[in-house]
Amino acid sequence: LSGESVEFLPRIDPEQVVILERDEVAQRLARGEIALQPRARAAELPVEERLRGFAEVSLGLTEEQAVAEAKRCLACGICSECYRCVEACKPGAIDHALKERYTELNVGAIILATGFDEFDARRKYELGYGRFKDVVTSIEFERILSASGPYEGHVRRPSDGKTPKRIAFLQCVGSRDQQCGNAYCSSVCCMYAIKEAVIAKEHVREIEPTIFFMDMRAFGKDFDKYYERARDEYGVRFVRSRVAKVDLLPDGRLDLVYVTEDERHVHEAFDLVVLSVGLEPSKGTKALLEKLGLRRGEGGFCYTDEFRPLATSKEGIYVCGAGSGPKDIPETVIQASGAAAEAGKLLASQRNTLTKKKEYPPEIDISGDPPRVGVFVCHCGINIAGTVDVEAVREYASTLPYVVYAGRNLFTCSGDTQESMKKIIAEHKINRVVVASCSPRTHEPLFQETIHEVGLNPYLFELANIRDQCSWVHMQLPAQATEKAKDLVRMAVSRAVNARPLHGTPLPVTHSALVIGGGIAGMAAALNMADQGYQTYLIEREAQLGGNALHIHSTLRNPHVQDFLNEMIARVQAHPKINVYLQANLKQLEGFVGNFRSTVEIASNGQDPTEVTLEHGVIIVATGAQERETTAYLRGQDPRVLTQRELEESLAKGTFAFPEGRRGSVVMIQCVESRTKEHPYCSRVCCSQALKNAITLKTRYPDCDVYIIYRDIRSYGLREKYYQQARDLGVIFVRYDLEPDEKGHGGLPIVTQRDGQLVVKVFDPLIQADLELEADILALSVGIAPRADAEHLATMLKVPLNAEKFFLEAHMKLRPVEFATEGIFLAGMAHGPKFIEESLAQAAAAVSRACTVLSKDELMAPGTIAHVDQLACVACGDCVAICPYKAPQLVTKEVTRRNFKLVSEINPALCKGCGLCVAACRSGCITLDGFDDVQIMAQIAALVSY
Repeated sequence: LSGESVEFLPRIDPEQVVILERDEVAQRLARGEIALQPRARAAELPVEERLRGFAEVSLGLTEEQAVAEAKRCLACGICSECYRCVEACKPGAIDHALKERYTELNVGAIILATGFDEFDARRKYELGYGRFKDVVTSIEFERILSASGPYEGHVRRPSDGKTPKRIAFLQCVGSRDQQCGNAYCSSVCCMYAIKEAVIAKEHVREIEPTIFFMDMRAFGKDFDKYYERARDEYGVRFVRSRVAKVDLLPDGRLDLVYVTEDERHVHEAFDLVVLSVGLEPSKGTKALLEKLGLRRGEGGFCYTDEFRPLATSKEGIYVCGAGSGPKDIPETVIQASGAAAEAGKLLASQRNTLTKKKEYPPEIDISGDPPRVGVFVCHCGINIAGTVDVEAVREYASTLPYVVYAGRNLFTCSGDTQESMKKIIAEHKINRVVVASCSPRTHEPLFQETIHEVGLNPYLFELANIRDQCSWVHMQLPAQATEKAKDLVRMAVSRAVNARPLHGTPLPVTHSALVIGGGIAGMAAALNMADQGYQTYLIEREAQLGGNALHIHSTLRNPHVQDFLNEMIARVQAHPKINVYLQANLKQLEGFVGNFRSTVEIASNGQDPTEVTLEHGVIIVATGAQERETTAYLRGQDPRVLTQRELEESLAKGTFAFPEGRRGSVVMIQCVESRTKEHPYCSRVCCSQALKNAITLKTRYPDCDVYIIYRDIRSYGLREKYYQQARDLGVIFVRYDLEPDEKGHGGLPIVTQRDGQLVVKVFDPLIQADLELEADILALSVGIAPRADAEHLATMLKVPLNAEKFFLEAHMKLRPVEFATEGIFLAGMAHGPKFIEESLAQAAAAVSRACTVLSKDELMAPGTIAHVDQLACVACGDCVAICPYKAPQLVTKEVTRRNFKLVSEINPALCKGCGLCVAACRSGCITLDGFDDVQIMAQIAALVSY
């Protein structure tokens, strides 16, 4: 009637319409993927009103009914080919014409990275998910907090869009729950709940988050610090309890019913409830494992052996990430690199046969062209935009001299934004790029690569860190933070205007490796590296290989640790590509990534030590850790007070026995001088070590009494079943707190001697009374301490330590086995406390990352190197003395015709661009490319002139 075509465009290809057969629908019903629901019926006009007029009888569907009906149909997976999704998808990622096709690949290895699915919270009916709108899962709440989420980063509850004041986080939903079939711990839920509670508080300070938990499993590196910071600085409330159910109150709030530790039933009202759902194997995992003929493990995850944590039950097929069990991002990234190394061993002979060199367009010559600066300001979700007025910063940037474009992006590092940046650079003929976002430590290489792909020299890029140096540190001062962000952008633009193209220097690579430390991690790294085809030097300070594993006789899963260790030692000693140096210490290190030179001092019995010089391209630090010494709880005063390691050794060697005539009593105290102000970290392995010894004791001596006095039992992942096994065997668990409660109850256990008997006094919060336990043996979980010589080695290698003196990785999640110093990698307990299988995986990961260096014939040194104006040099030697890389040398050169003089000359291959020589030079004759006086002074002028 309006003259428009009635033809549907685009036309539907009949071949593309999906038609489900009845048996397919029945299979989906059986799997629980869809549910039978009645079709929505449209309301009709009452008969009385029909008689009085000519209104339509059918009133149609309400919006809620229409959406529900659409979801019911879409759940069956039938596409009606309406093409609305094509119109809605801005990146153009949907192609209805794409047909299923099969591709045959010839490969030498397979890596499974099947991931996980979140637990379906509807299976916990009593918690209200799917029934009450304001009960959401942790994944949904993560989206609520996200700037790209449904509320653009504003904390709102789904029912009415209002900001909730009281938010409850319920832990272990679908984890540690035998009723729903998931007896294991999902490992990640405690930390992501704390993170979400903290972020919610950062969004809205008035929010009151409460986390209901059984055990707080903050077992990762620095996790306990984050937990305590959330509690003490952000005011996150933690309630040890078990939630029974969630109901809806008449005023729209949610009534939480929970049981406290002393068995009180409590009702508490909340505006929003977040369910911390656990991790389950992804839906296709079972079918894939069956197809590949692989063994399934607990919970339906892919089975792996403890001593081969990345290998499946079939040679040549490896697994990483949550495919083999629940794990956090750092462990997943480590396993991914480790699996690549394991596959790389099989394919070593074919390395580089299929690789292609990336090609770049010809570099644009900007000489003589005026600066044309493009500024890209990033929201970084709400990390920046939650504090800084990003639009105001963008507008301000557009007014700066030489700026021809200023834009802003939600996430500048995303793939689609990178493509958009390339188009903008070409369109506006930009020849300098400034990104105002996060840290150059993590993202500068990405943006340099982006501009390189459009023909710009990578050094014509500048990054203004308005996140780490602005929004994060001035979170409570948004107006001032916005002004500071403008200052940082202005300085970055001034520096970029004066930038000039730089080029790196190609350097040859020495194809060998040095591994420091002969424990399990070090030996595993050496074996893997040697199997990759590279000569490996392994140095160990002691007279014997093995490290801490020499004192470990069994694990919760495997009683044959010593057999595994002895086999590994034999393989290392017999490997033709491994040179082992015992009683050896690194005395001196020179060089740089790809070309290190180490001087190793080797002790000789009764003779002067000898020295050997080794040349290698990479270094792997696997120096381990040690058992912490303590004098607490009568340790050192009473021979019956043992460490868990000593108890294990006595049980393994058959020297353990209870006093004659006694049924026997063993008391174990956890977290001895761990998780305190002096040592604010969890030693990760202690709970499992205590469970292992307790199970052994109860198995051998069923009538003995075993008590574990603990703060939190951290049997994370698939170790949870051993916690249950210990309880089933009759091990008694008594919890304690570090400090007394408000009534003065609790605090640290007290150990005394009474009539020749050890007596442990501890407050039991379950019965709200003190217990006195007589102990024949007192076993202390003393935790893991860093090596005493870690600081000396870190200084020599020029790598950092954290506050506890464990080695500090470049980035916890992005680079968990690398140092900021290129060419040096990290594995094992030198990084922090961990289990054997975790050390083995990290060793493989370190090898994988090291191979990215050794697999190349040459490396490109950065263009930011120092140069000497030899006419002005007075040969004072200060630069030679101060340079840690020995790049400058005093040489006699002809600086002008027939004019020879002693001057400093900098080896570009050795220079790392640190700038120490520039600062030390009293003549001012040394210039550092990329940081010359013109650029630095321009930045300073930009700062003070506004």
